[in-house]
Amino acid sequence: MNSLPSGDQLIIAVSKGRILNDALPLLAQVGIAPLDDLNTTRKLILETTDPGVKMVVVRASDVPTYVEYGAADVGVAGKDVLLEYDGSGYYEPLDLKIARCRLMVAGPVGAAEQPGRLRVATKYEGITRRWYAEQGVQVEVIKLYGSMELAPLVGLADRIVDVVDTGNTLRANGLAPLEHLCDISSRLIVNKASMKTKHARVTSLIGALAAAVGESSPWSAA
Repeated sequence: MNSLPSGDQLIIAVSKGRILNDALPLLAQVGIAPLDDLNTTRKLILETTDPGVKMVVVRASDVPTYVEYGAADVGVAGKDVLLEYDGSGYYEPLDLKIARCRLMVAGPVGAAEQPGRLRVATKYEGITRRWYAEQGVQVEVIKLYGSMELAPLVGLADRIVDVVDTGNTLRANGLAPLEHLCDISSRLIVNKASMKTKHARVTSLIGALAAAVGESSPWSAA
C-alpha cells in the first residue's frame, strides 16, 4: 500500500489479546506494523511502518465505539463483540478469518433439568436475551465479566453463554457445551463517514486485507 498525505491518515483500532496477536501478522502482510514494541511501550497512539496509518490498541468492547463515533476510521473486532454492541454507525465489509471460536451455551455435565426459570451467566447479555427469546424460553440473565465457568460451580447460574475455543476450560471444570449460538471470527469494520471522506484510502486497505485472507474486495477503490 502506498502512503497518503497526513490529511488522509487512517487510525486503526484493534482489540487487545488474542485478536491483536492474530491481527498483527495479517496487518504486516499489507505493510502495517507498529514501530514500537507493544510489550513495553506506554504510547496510546502508535505510529506504524505505513506513515499514513496509526494504530490504537483498546479493550475489545470499545473497538466498535471508537469506530462508530469516528475516533478510529477502521477497527478489528470479534463478531461476538459486534453482535453484543449492535451498532449502526459502521460497515462490516470483511471477515478476517482470525481468532476463530464459537459462542456456546454450556452447563454442568449430566445436570438434571432445573425447575422454573433458568439463570444464565454471561458477559453477552444482549445476545443471550435475544437467543433465548427466539427459543421461547424465559431466563434470568446474570451479567458477569470473567471466570464464567465458576458460576455453575458455586450455584450462581444454571448455564453460561461464552466463547469456546478448544473446550479445555469447560472440561476442566466439569462443564460441557450444550447449544451452539454462532461461529465467531474477527471482522474489519469501517466508520461510515470515513468511507466517504477517505474512500480511496479505506478501500485500498480493504482490498489489501481481502487479498491477504483470500477474498475478493467487497468495494472497489474507484
